[in-house]
Amino acid sequence: MTTLKKLQRIAIVALFIMLFILSVYFVLNFCGLWEKLNSVSKFKSLILSLGFYGRSAFVLFQFLQVTFIPIPSPILIIAGSIIYGPFQAGLLSLAGILLGSAFAFFLGKIFGQKIVRFMVGKDSQKKWTKFLNNCKFSFVLMMLLPCFPDDILCLVAGLTDMSWTFFMVTQFITRPIGIFSVSIFSSGNLIPYHGWGLIVWAVIFILAFLLIYLSNKYSQNIESFLKRIFSRAKR
Repeated sequence: MTTLKKLQRIAIVALFIMLFILSVYFVLNFCGLWEKLNSVSKFKSLILSLGFYGRSAFVLFQFLQVTFIPIPSPILIIAGSIIYGPFQAGLLSLAGILLGSAFAFFLGKIFGQKIVRFMVGKDSQKKWTKFLNNCKFSFVLMMLLPCFPDDILCLVAGLTDMSWTFFMVTQFITRPIGIFSVSIFSSGNLIPYHGWGLIVWAVIFILAFLLIYLSNKYSQNIESFLKRIFSRAKR
């Protein structure tokens, strides 16, 4: 196959994906689902109205929020925890998000820079591609911390020399921690949103911001440390 034909095929697939994204958005907006997906109570009502198919729809929405539509993941996880309980919601969320993460990485790896720029913007693409090219192993820490754009990172990671094995191992390690933390702690059963719980939540947020600050300031040191650990584990 000639280079021209390969480029034509990539362009056709990229165009199809763009049209699909726009179609999904307009359909959701037209049907009034877009508003429901950005509200815990409205999303809960939507899932419950689907009855038997609610769980399948929940997994699908988690897949879509990673890949095509910018729905905040915590909203879906919290709503799922209210409907199905923390453990079941965590498993359903994990299934959808892992599939979505793998597909996002696939899009970046196969279709390249143009499709990623279309989906996340040129500035975000350039910023995170440069960072991941220099700090590949810091990707693990970034997937754990709450402030980094996980879904954008999955797309951009496909533009780097990151392997499928490294990417998926990172997802299987980090995603369950984040998902089950949100699904369990967001209920307020373990740490209440009043009294002593407010102090604990304040400490958690302070520690999270401290980790974010340190990860930015000492990114090269963290990168070297993680690289040594992965090298030893590989041997």
